[in-house]
Amino acid sequence: MLASWLVAGAAGIILVLGALHVVYTFRGPKFDPRDLDLRTLMESISPVMSRETTMWKVWVGINASHGFGAILFGAVYGYLALVHGAFLFQSIFLQLLGLLFLVGYAFLGKRYWFSIPFRGILASTSLYVLALLIAAV
Repeated sequence: MLASWLVAGAAGIILVLGALHVVYTFRGPKFDPRDLDLRTLMESISPVMSRETTMWKVWVGINASHGFGAILFGAVYGYLALVHGAFLFQSIFLQLLGLLFLVGYAFLGKRYWFSIPFRGILASTSLYVLALLIAAV
């Protein structure tokens, strides 16, 4: 039971971070460049792969989809932990998939992001690993 609550906590942290990411993508200037000329350039320049979009639209889309992915992880793993904990802890695949997701986000957070999301991801990963250790005993 404790392991399920720990995974739910880990999932909740990621869900909240993902929801904030989506909100900040579409509301306010949080993800706007500090240099307004850069945004103007991004709105007018297409990436090499296609002239059907702009770098600004790609930027917004990637930020939104990144946040949706975190929300999906949080919702699915939170649900599994609280409603189908036995199933989650009997599935090595789901346990490893969740761990790989969190470790991947931790790597990205350390390498490319800033301290607040990185710390949240580390807290989530710590709760998740603790849950796996408790469930294994």
